[in-house]
Amino acid sequence: MPVAGAEVDVLIVGGGPVGLTARALLERWGVRVLLVEKHRELSPFPRSRLVNVRSMEIFRQLELAERITAAAFAPEYGRIRFRDTLHASDFASAAMIGVSAPVPESPVIGVVTSQDRLEPALLGAAASEVRFGVELVDLAEEDEGVVARLVESRGGAATEIRARYVLAADGANSTVRERLGIHTRGPGAVGRVTTVVFDADLNRWSARHPAGVYLTAQGSLLPLYPEGGWALFVPTPEDTAGADWPGLVARALGDDMDIDVLRVEHWVVNAFVAERFRHGRILLAGDAAHAIPPAGGLGMNVGVADVHNLCWKLAGVLRGWAGPDLLDSYETERQPVARRTLGQAVENSKMMFQVQDVRREQLQAAAAQAPDRVEPPWSEQYFAQLGLVLGVAYRSAAVLTDGAGAPEPSDTGTTYVATAKPGHRMPHLWLTESRSTLDALGEWFTLLTVDPWEPRATLPWPLRVEPLPAEHTHRWDLRPHEALLIRPDGHIAARWNDGPPSDGTLHKALTTVTAR
Repeated sequence: MPVAGAEVDVLIVGGGPVGLTARALLERWGVRVLLVEKHRELSPFPRSRLVNVRSMEIFRQLELAERITAAAFAPEYGRIRFRDTLHASDFASAAMIGVSAPVPESPVIGVVTSQDRLEPALLGAAASEVRFGVELVDLAEEDEGVVARLVESRGGAATEIRARYVLAADGANSTVRERLGIHTRGPGAVGRVTTVVFDADLNRWSARHPAGVYLTAQGSLLPLYPEGGWALFVPTPEDTAGADWPGLVARALGDDMDIDVLRVEHWVVNAFVAERFRHGRILLAGDAAHAIPPAGGLGMNVGVADVHNLCWKLAGVLRGWAGPDLLDSYETERQPVARRTLGQAVENSKMMFQVQDVRREQLQAAAAQAPDRVEPPWSEQYFAQLGLVLGVAYRSAAVLTDGAGAPEPSDTGTTYVATAKPGHRMPHLWLTESRSTLDALGEWFTLLTVDPWEPRATLPWPLRVEPLPAEHTHRWDLRPHEALLIRPDGHIAARWNDGPPSDGTLHKALTTVTAR
């Protein structure tokens, strides 16, 4: 029989970047959290490689951005290079916009780093309990919570945990999603890939030709850490037991040299979006809700944005200043983003294959006729995805659009235009030399206003008032006396044209936004 366990506010299933970010965010709200991870330790494999500019904004809020940047590559590695082999010359190249150099649209810059460097930073960002080597095997929803059955990998001891809510961040093969019978839509498994982690003396060479990804005809080569280490991503061969991993690496390098293969991992590239992100008190996030192919480095980042959207809503419901129906807005807001992100990743893959197809045609022609370079079909747009990363616009009951127009989501990932319309991410402007408008946000609603204002009555919601210098209003097409109400996730909830709202108007707006 299972041993009765503790009661917590939120049980997080899955200890990857998404689950760990949710743990850190919820702890800042004072929510009691338990995180369980079926593996006995953090993953030793590099896996996700890109932390985009929006994720870094979230990590800046968690006071982690500087630590993550310190362990990451320098900005000049924010580039993809296409080559016949690693030691050949580029025949095409593209910058990762928002990573290779700062962008004026954000106070931070994205980084190229390895997931096994990111996860320890996220783990250290909170003190809530984490149990490694513990797997969720079943769960049942009750009127006031969820009962989860957990089993330890060593010894098989079973425990029952009661949680008011469960956040499932347990990957593309989510046990929670399977137990709930939630189906997915999309191509599903689209390929099998092997990661070969190896050591070779390439550091001085890569410093002269910096890139986060070298895409060759034999596979993708990636530097893992600034101090050394490499990985090769290749289609998984039929005979994995008899595969010559050092030989595969050598062919991709295009040079005979000492190669020390350290680890090999096989994995499946999935492409789908779950039909539902919520089942009562159980919510899906990250790969459990949507599996995004790796082209463009979008998957982990959209999962981080998921929990940034969700955690303030969970906290509000648990603390009583939001109603349970607010949680419906999570799927309403995030599922369309997942679908657009999946579409963008598929387009990124097509563009990569197009470049390689053109190169193969060149190599089949006479050497004298083959040009040295291939003009990328996207004209440096492969990683120019700020529209998708920063331009997300939400349509839901948690956004008031009266008088300001409905948010207009970007149809492509390439173009971002800052706007202060409800539903959109609050634009970045420097309020002081080192303080951004985004730094005014946190575990509260923010009323951004040119005119001085303070509530006459006590409000039940966490709220702070932030003055907006009048000289900034023209940048967002604001009138001189307009005011903005910004949600804790940085998206604009409401906008008033004629100065700060009255107490009654603000109370009504917050009541609507929080479904209280």
